[in-house]
Amino acid sequence: MAPDGNGREPVAYEPGEGCLTTAVRLPIRIVVLVLVVPVRMVWDVLVAAARAVDRTVLRPVGRGGAWLWRHLVVLPVGWVWRTLVVAPVVWLVRYLVVVPAQWLYAYVLAPVGRGIARLLWGVGVVLLWLGKALFVWPWVALWRYVLAPVGRGVAWLLRGAGAVLAWLVRHLVVVPAQWLYGYVLAPVGRGLAWLARGIATVVGAVVGALARWIVIVPAVALWRHVLQPAGRVLATVVTVVVREVGEAFGHCWRVAGFLSRAVGRFLGAVLRGLFLEPARWVYRTLLTPLGHAVRDGIWRPVRKALGGMGRATREALSAARASVRGTRQEIRRALFGTPRGAVREAAEPPRREPGAPEARTLGSSTTALTKD
Repeated sequence: MAPDGNGREPVAYEPGEGCLTTAVRLPIRIVVLVLVVPVRMVWDVLVAAARAVDRTVLRPVGRGGAWLWRHLVVLPVGWVWRTLVVAPVVWLVRYLVVVPAQWLYAYVLAPVGRGIARLLWGVGVVLLWLGKALFVWPWVALWRYVLAPVGRGVAWLLRGAGAVLAWLVRHLVVVPAQWLYGYVLAPVGRGLAWLARGIATVVGAVVGALARWIVIVPAVALWRHVLQPAGRVLATVVTVVVREVGEAFGHCWRVAGFLSRAVGRFLGAVLRGLFLEPARWVYRTLLTPLGHAVRDGIWRPVRKALGGMGRATREALSAARASVRGTRQEIRRALFGTPRGAVREAAEPPRREPGAPEARTLGSSTTALTKD
């Protein structure tokens, strides 16, 4: 560290926290912990209840309400709107407005408009010719043969008069004014400016000195020796208090979370020991063996017996259907005779005629001696 004006090195501060921080921290944390723990527990309970209500009530109710709204309101209203409002209005607009308007435009307005346009074009041509003949051509002739020559003569006269007037103004006004400014007004103005500058300098110096010793020096001394040290002390105190309060809230919120979690686990263990474990024991020890016994001793034999009865019933029904079918065929045969198809199938097939002898070839023979 650099030495001060007396040649001594300043004493370094010991690292660590000050006495104000140590004195403020513990009471603030105790008070905040007492205030925050109930709030955190209530908050955790409300969060768990809100999640349960949202999961078990609000979401199903919302889905059901959305389904009911869609199928009871939106779809019927949409169908009614499209069927009873939009379709009739479209039909009415089409056949009462669009089609008559198209016909009116095609057969009335368009021909009338074209005729009016042609008539207006002819009238415009006539009016344009009349306007030129009455207003344009006379003025053009007047300008070309009267006003232009007269204007040129007047301009020549004015140019000469202007030159004479400019010479007179220059020698009677401008030259005397320049002499007056250069030899009278300018020296007098410079003298007055020098005098005003001196007076302003003296007055400014006096006012600056008075303001410095009456206002600035006391204000600087007040700020340096009173307000600045007091502000530093107050800022230090406020900073320490605010920081400790914030840290205390954070620490106590975490501690309250641990406590709330521990209480929740304890309540969960109690509920599990009072309700869940007995129910699980009853299910495993009583209901499961009882269910297995009912399944093996009652349900399976009953199912086998019912299966056998079903098979016997199906076989009996099949035999009854076969006997009924045979009886029906016998009655039909006794009443109406045997059908032709059945007679043809039952008749013996006719014998075939002996076939024609095969033609002789070089490798064949008709005698028994030459056959292989």
